Amino acid sequence: MTANAPLSRSEPDSATAEELPEKLLEKLPGKFRDADVAASGEPRARVGPEALKTLWFNTGTLCNITCRNCYIDSSPSNDRLAYISEAEVRRFLDEIAAENLPVEEIGLTGGEPFMNPEIMAILASCLEHGFRVLVLSNGMKPMMRHKAALKELNAGYGGQLVIRLSVDHYTPQLHMEERGPESWDPVIESMRWLSENGFIMHVAGRTYMDEPEDSLRNGYAGLFAANGVTLDANDPVSLVLFPEMDKREDVPEITAACWNMLGVSPGDVMCATSRMVVKPEGAEAPHVMACTLIAHEEGFDMGPTLSGSLKEVSLNHPHCARFCVLGGGSCRR
Repeated sequence: MTANAPLSRSEPDSATAEELPEKLLEKLPGKFRDADVAASGEPRARVGPEALKTLWFNTGTLCNITCRNCYIDSSPSNDRLAYISEAEVRRFLDEIAAENLPVEEIGLTGGEPFMNPEIMAILASCLEHGFRVLVLSNGMKPMMRHKAALKELNAGYGGQLVIRLSVDHYTPQLHMEERGPESWDPVIESMRWLSENGFIMHVAGRTYMDEPEDSLRNGYAGLFAANGVTLDANDPVSLVLFPEMDKREDVPEITAACWNMLGVSPGDVMCATSRMVVKPEGAEAPHVMACTLIAHEEGFDMGPTLSGSLKEVSLNHPHCARFCVLGGGSCRR
């Protein structure tokens, strides 16, 4: 650990996915109430669709671990989003072809995607359709159970398959504070295995307010070197650092005037070029959401089809400000 690395983190908010909107609104009086107008009376910022480049599938919110600050509150008991099937995924892949949508990349997130019983069939289908595929994983037992099948897919589609491992910090202490005491050794083993077997691998960390980005990247560079992993820690794609999402902190609303004030373009925000398909537990069919971080809010439900989902998105949620506009976060490669 470097001398300026933080030694501990504060306790996270205990809000679940179901409670989050109400808890936030209690703490942010008057904010995020109206899709069109901010509490100040100013027009709310909106993001229009540019071109659908990345399509995400949430494979289900069940996960093998419970993290302290999971963006989507995944856990071994949260099945609020059901496992999506290969047939359901294929329906959207067919729509991309039929509507000639300019999708280049498929992202698979969760939960832990490798817990979905049809994950290898889903991966194969996306790769067979010619897409780049990015899989987000915690790199633990669910992924490693599929080593043989993953090697076979990588041999056939090696240039198209990317696995992004979540390594929240370059020190075991802070990674395990987030993901639990048994989480470090498995992800390091997976990182080595992916590297040794020729996979395209990326790593996702988190920014910690007490540690500058250059210190974080230097720390990860040391971790990669110590484990024989050839990965450029200074490359923002190979090592993506996501902003922390402290749900207890106040966050400003993003109004239409903020674009110029912040020097940010609506086209820089994820919902300009991506959508996420989810299947709520008990639902007859999946539907499309505007954002990978907002999986349950009615205001971000874009409907049952990709073509119908290409409409303006109102930035009417704390995550829009905290992660995307102010945090500069993006799940895109």
